[in-house]
Amino acid sequence: MAQKKKKRVSTGAIVNRRASFDYALDEDLIVGIALTGREARAARDRRVQLKGSFVTIRNNELWLNNASFSLVLNTRGAEDVTVDTSPRKLLARRKQIDDLAERKQTGMSIIPLKLLTQGRYIKLVIALGKGKKNYDKRNDIKKRDQQRENSKLLKNL
Repeated sequence: MAQKKKKRVSTGAIVNRRASFDYALDEDLIVGIALTGREARAARDRRVQLKGSFVTIRNNELWLNNASFSLVLNTRGAEDVTVDTSPRKLLARRKQIDDLAERKQTGMSIIPLKLLTQGRYIKLVIALGKGKKNYDKRNDIKKRDQQRENSKLLKNL
């Protein structure tokens, strides 16, 4: 009897952990992303890096820049992996794009936070944010360390 192939199920999301450290985040928005077949496979297999990526607005369209997808190229005998960082189009409503463009004029940046791959569609969570200064980052580290120490003390009591 032939064995059935196991279905690959990816859980969770691909998270840009650096975003919350480098930016003071405001409101977030879930948008679609236009991908090819290889790019979609890479996203479902969790072979995507969002670190250092950003969103720009060109010709009234949103574009994801500098996100690296590790694509598998099927060649004879071996599987070669290549990294692709080309811009990818994001799918959002006209009103949402206009609102983001207006807020971007005030000095805010558009940062990708998560790549959601659980459902039928692959979605991207983006957020508006303002860049943090070094002293803000140091304060965040200090607060995090204090919270960690407080939780240890409460746990020991």
